[in-house]
Amino acid sequence: MFKKYNFKDYRFRLIIYVILLSVIGVIFIGSANPDYQMRQLLGVIAGCILMLLISCVDYRYITQFYRIFYLLTVVLLILVLVVGKETNGATRWIDLGPFAFQPSDLAKLFLILYFSMYFFKYRENLNTVKTIVPALVLFAIPAFLIFREPNLSTTIIMTMIFITLLFIAGLSYKIIGTVLAIGIPSAIVVIVLLMKQLIPLKQYQYSRIMSWIDPVTYSDDSFQQQYSMKAIGSGQLFGKGLNNNSFTSVKNGNFISEPQTDFIFAIIGEELGFIGSVVVIGLILLIVLECVLVARKAKDIPGRLICCGIATWIGFQGFVNLCVASGMMPNTGVTLPFVSYGLTSLLSLYLGIGIVLNIGLQGKKHHIGDEEDEYSFRRS
Repeated sequence: MFKKYNFKDYRFRLIIYVILLSVIGVIFIGSANPDYQMRQLLGVIAGCILMLLISCVDYRYITQFYRIFYLLTVVLLILVLVVGKETNGATRWIDLGPFAFQPSDLAKLFLILYFSMYFFKYRENLNTVKTIVPALVLFAIPAFLIFREPNLSTTIIMTMIFITLLFIAGLSYKIIGTVLAIGIPSAIVVIVLLMKQLIPLKQYQYSRIMSWIDPVTYSDDSFQQQYSMKAIGSGQLFGKGLNNNSFTSVKNGNFISEPQTDFIFAIIGEELGFIGSVVVIGLILLIVLECVLVARKAKDIPGRLICCGIATWIGFQGFVNLCVASGMMPNTGVTLPFVSYGLTSLLSLYLGIGIVLNIGLQGKKHHIGDEEDEYSFRRS
């Protein structure tokens, strides 16, 4: 479980980037809604402790429990549908008294761990029906449960993570080409059917899509996104200043509800301007890059897949949040990694970074035979 490490290989840069981004999040959550600032600060402190502890635990010991992680994911997602707390028409949280727990955030990490081991175990037959079909079924179960909450945005993010893991594991380009040839026209058809209301969606989901396509007609549903874009644009180059008292401030006018979560980037854009926005985006990119660099030097396939999965999780979720805040995508209800308020999301991300740090401590790549021998030894 624990082993001696050469800490000169510790990714201190990754820790610095994560903490800097988290501190920015705490500052702007305080600006957006001071009631949540102390909770987020405590979450960052707890996350740092978890990250450092997990970074000292051999990730190969953790991945031994990959089947348990999968079963726990399914059980928690079923539980949230049965006894979950409903908010704004969605049942995504389990009420634990002092705070609410969102299983779908932890599910991202658990499924990365599970499928990293699954694709490693069946790597010799990866491009066969007997490997791909069970993988799709195993993925479809938690994805469907999350979709039923409903939580379409997280379902899309998890799908992107799954596809990335499958690609990195060595999926044949012929299969990829076939999927793209079928998937792109199908996506266009789905978009057309959505616009014609021929695909059943929750009313709020349809309203979000249509308010993005036609914000004038659906102004009652598009106002948050419209004000978010105004806030970002009004910040110009250097912003209006942190906690400013400007009467033209979108934040001060309370035009964005719950700005500490999905639209925290609008507050950053307004108060720090283009420069501050670039800093936040740059830190997210640097974290993703560090995860990819660790993946390149990982000693085995599971380590490489885990790092790539976590990089995809942070990068794609951040991309979606930024697109929503700037009006390039419909409102999806996705948080900005390490910045938005949300303790389950924050702690899950810190756990993921802790595992990446441990993978970085494990040294350089082994041959595939050595990997198999080492995992076989640990199972015996």
